[in-house]
Amino acid sequence: MDYVYSTTENGIATLEFSHSQANCLPLDFLYRLSEELNKLSVDDTVKVVLLRSAGEKTFCAGAFFDELSQVDSLEKGKEFFSGFALVLNAIRQCAKPIIGRAQGKAVGGGVGILACCDYVFATEQASIRLPELSIGIGPFVIAPVIERKMGTAALSELSFDPEQWKNAYWAEKKGLFARVFENISDMDKEIDYFLRKLSSYPIESLVEIKKILWKSTPSWENLLFENASISGKLALSDFTKNKIAKKNK
Repeated sequence: MDYVYSTTENGIATLEFSHSQANCLPLDFLYRLSEELNKLSVDDTVKVVLLRSAGEKTFCAGAFFDELSQVDSLEKGKEFFSGFALVLNAIRQCAKPIIGRAQGKAVGGGVGILACCDYVFATEQASIRLPELSIGIGPFVIAPVIERKMGTAALSELSFDPEQWKNAYWAEKKGLFARVFENISDMDKEIDYFLRKLSSYPIESLVEIKKILWKSTPSWENLLFENASISGKLALSDFTKNKIAKKNK
């Protein structure tokens, strides 16, 4: 069952998405995620947001390749990659802290979403990879997010070795994950405790800390969409078209 929905209880909002193809994110899902985040940002009953996906194996497989294969113009290319720009900016601009839950692997845009969260819990199964270069494009939209969270060296290592999975402890060492657990059960127990504790603090303090954390990123309002244009242009190449066609067989 594919869905995007949010629920709120005791000041804690849970925003969850699910897609049958390894929790990939079609464009309409990205629109819905950004809309939900914008609503939660101004909801006075919400103090903290948990961003999670369904299932146990994969947090997010990134972009929906069936849609990417339909890109046949610069306009459609920019529109496709701008979906992630919308979500990343919505996370950045959300007045409430966003806590990420990575129960499994994250690929491409999924890594970018985790990097944009303010604090991330993960399991040992949460390996990460940026495969974009292997299909002739690059992680341009998510690059500023990953560079901010993990540093230029980590972004370079992930970008230029697109077939290599990095394990959860590598990601923790580089700053993507705050804490890594052996299994989902242990992680969820700690997340529950963490969220209840965080939601007990004054909302004014949480909002001001969020502002401080993101004070150097106002340029992202335009930058991420400019980078989406780069990805959209490269997606029209014969190399990329052939690679996507092979993956969709």
